[in-house]
Amino acid sequence: MIKAEVEEYLKSLVPTREPLVLAMEHYAKEHNVPIMDLVGMESLLQQLKLIQPARILEVGAAIGYSAIRMAQALPDTTIVTIERDEHRYQEALVNIRKNELTDRIQVRFGDALDLAETLESEPLFDVLFIDAAKGQYQRFFDLYGKMVKPNGVVFSDNVLFRGLVAEDEIEEKRLRSIAKKLRIYNEWLMEHPEYETRILPLGDGLAVSIKK
Repeated sequence: MIKAEVEEYLKSLVPTREPLVLAMEHYAKEHNVPIMDLVGMESLLQQLKLIQPARILEVGAAIGYSAIRMAQALPDTTIVTIERDEHRYQEALVNIRKNELTDRIQVRFGDALDLAETLESEPLFDVLFIDAAKGQYQRFFDLYGKMVKPNGVVFSDNVLFRGLVAEDEIEEKRLRSIAKKLRIYNEWLMEHPEYETRILPLGDGLAVSIKK
């Protein structure tokens, strides 16, 4: 994890986002909506520009922020994103419509643990982006990793969990449980025989797994 001062410096260098995107960032901050942090988002977008994926699958739409940012950065890309919270699902639809991206972003409503079968008949994805319930990351990876093309990439956000994955003693039980699950997930990723993974200390930690 980078120092707070360095992170603020990096944020100051980020090009100005469109007004609708800034409004979403403000809304997320005001209403405690878990969107990807700015430095992590910009780092992900830069990597996606190198990959130039035709199709992206996102687990965890929230209010549609990441999907919208990805679609804006990649004008030839189609994105399928999943959201289980009905209120956020509806907000995502509104935001996608405001940004005129309904032709390239599809939002599926439901629990990602239950929707895998509905995507099995679709073409494979070039990129899978996991940014949902942190305690379920391994299950998401198992379910949807099979829908990623060979040489495709799986990005997992928040894998350093505010640095708590490196802490030996965590007082709060819920945080301790999540940190433990993420430690197990990170180790599992690093040892996965079908992927080559590196964990980058960007934002809240971004795991990049290339499918062999």
